[in-house]
Amino acid sequence: MKKILIGSFIVFFLATGCGKVAKLENGQDAVVTLSNGSISVDDLYENVKNKYALNSLLEMMDKQILEKKYGKDLMEEEKSEVESQISSWLDTFGTEQLLLQQTQSYFGVSTMEGLREYLSLQFRRNKAVEDYVKENITDKEIQKYYDDEIFGDIKASHILIEPDVTDDMTTAEKTAAEEEALKTAEEVITKLKNGEKFEDLAKQYSKDDDTKDKGGDLGYFSHGKMEDSFEKATLKLKNGEYTTEPVKTSYGYHIILRVDQKEKPELKSVKSEIIDNLMEQKIDDDSTLQITGLDELRKEYKMDIQDKELKTQYETYIQNALNEAKDNDKNSEE
Repeated sequence: MKKILIGSFIVFFLATGCGKVAKLENGQDAVVTLSNGSISVDDLYENVKNKYALNSLLEMMDKQILEKKYGKDLMEEEKSEVESQISSWLDTFGTEQLLLQQTQSYFGVSTMEGLREYLSLQFRRNKAVEDYVKENITDKEIQKYYDDEIFGDIKASHILIEPDVTDDMTTAEKTAAEEEALKTAEEVITKLKNGEKFEDLAKQYSKDDDTKDKGGDLGYFSHGKMEDSFEKATLKLKNGEYTTEPVKTSYGYHIILRVDQKEKPELKSVKSEIIDNLMEQKIDDDSTLQITGLDELRKEYKMDIQDKELKTQYETYIQNALNEAKDNDKNSEE
């Protein structure tokens, strides 16, 4: 009912313009009469406007803008993402009732239909921000990324030594397990130096069930497919060389053998991938882009908030959101 009221009063506001009195269709001003007075349409509108109108107005504007911008182009992808998110949440909360209790608290959404509408809007907002960031990536940035990050696909094998840890272990026990795994990895490297075959040691020691029986063969990988420490360590090797120190990742300790490397691809063949990677990096590093991207999109579609009070609310909202995003980025760096 609250949303219906908010939507109704915003429609009245937009139809009548700033400074004019909103009227019901029957021309009556009073919404409620009491023994000691009444509550008018104007009173209710001002109260709703101050408390709820900005958020509702943003939703209405963004829906209209994003429908115009994307039309039906995103329909299948959008539906898939929305249903995937809902399915994931249902796995967590168990029932729609429990899920809606959470969404009511966090998003003000109390029905599954409303939740789908909310997630659809967020999907399109995110898409708009991504497109905004991509449009502002320069050729110079693309070239630098290509020069610094892109390499020919590398074929490698590995031996993974996992620490034998469980969630119920104490910190001391987990530390001891880490040290034991590192010690085992160092022993494997010693065996390699003494002439034992990498393939045989992979079958004996590796905890990667998908590759151990293949001698640790990982096949070819490109930039971004492996964890950063693994990728950097492999790039430092020549074909036929293995790491003489264990390489730590979230999986455990690796001994890596570089087998082969393909030619570096031409820029034009990986340009789209580079733009996607740069976009993700920029959004991860700069939270203000989430606010700026939508603000610029609204300006592109000639947004002009007629009500002075709502316009001030919007400007304050944007500035506060930018400040909060900057603080979050600063805290993340620290």
